[in-house]
Amino acid sequence: MSRLNLDDFTDLIERPDGGVRRDAEARRERQTVPPGALGRLDELGEWLAAAQGAVPVRQVERPRVVLFAGDHGIAGLGVSARPAGGAERLVREVLEGASPVAVLARRLQVPVRVVDMALDCDPRTLPEDVVRHRVRRGSGRIDVEDALTLDETEAALRAGVAIADEEADSGTDLVVLGDVSVGGTTAAAVLVAALCGTDASVVTGRGGLAIDDLAWMRKCAAIRDALRRARPVLGDQTQLLAAVGGADLAAMTGFLLQCAVRKLPVILDGVVAAACALVAQRVAFRAPDWWLAGHDSGEPGQAKALDRMALEPLLEQGVKVGEGVGALLALPLVRSAAALAAELPELPEQPDPEATPVHPESEATPLARPE
Repeated sequence: MSRLNLDDFTDLIERPDGGVRRDAEARRERQTVPPGALGRLDELGEWLAAAQGAVPVRQVERPRVVLFAGDHGIAGLGVSARPAGGAERLVREVLEGASPVAVLARRLQVPVRVVDMALDCDPRTLPEDVVRHRVRRGSGRIDVEDALTLDETEAALRAGVAIADEEADSGTDLVVLGDVSVGGTTAAAVLVAALCGTDASVVTGRGGLAIDDLAWMRKCAAIRDALRRARPVLGDQTQLLAAVGGADLAAMTGFLLQCAVRKLPVILDGVVAAACALVAQRVAFRAPDWWLAGHDSGEPGQAKALDRMALEPLLEQGVKVGEGVGALLALPLVRSAAALAAELPELPEQPDPEATPVHPESEATPLARPE
């Protein structure tokens, strides 16, 4: 198999249709509710119309939550409030319908897909459709070793591309993207710090369960050490993901790139999705035009990444649990924007005041034929 050339995505990814967006803006100006009165809902409706290439915009009928799962060796240093290797339990809660994302997805009637890329468990204990893309059992401890080999990184990237194709081919019209991981926010923070040129302390957050000060200091030190390993390979995104990413993060990066190729809009969840999006932006600068930031998780790494991509979160509810929950909460907002853009009536067409009216009595009569 030939090597995956990430540079190809630069040519494959186009921007959403600018002409369609202008048509959507013009239509919005003709509607009965004055432009601007609906705030960001106007912008959302126009963005979605451009992504779909359709005016009026179509409703989001077949969304799906896609969660990439993995365990990270760095969790063994006590950088997470969850035990190292504990992502399997989180995945089981999603599959059993007992997690926050499962509850919300059930209520919103949105299917959830979980993709195991590097869980630290026996794959035979999980359904085949969950584990069939797995690259390895757990990712390496990134402060002292690579997360993946180059071959494993490429396999993960290709898996992400394949999953995006599967979703696009099945008719999914919008993806809510999240992760189920232990140690994932640490790896994500390293990627953000490396790509934004910042220190570890700037991007080190407290994770979904709010680690204490000692754990935060351990996390900050781990990110600092991993950054030393990341900086020499900043020019090659595949090597960067191999050194300090992980199989789940590499797959998410490939997934985001291929979604942009397939013109499939994505709502990003927390810091892990944002970090992968930042890597994907470094690969193909037009790719972020296909993504929305679902919410502000409070993680400083997420804020840094979104600022670099000029993406503004739709919601700010303090949701830190991950697993796509914050992004899924933003889905009704996107659907509402689409409904308003498509269904608000337009103002009746006004007559042109400069037009000269024609009265029947003033119409010229034909000349009489000579006798």
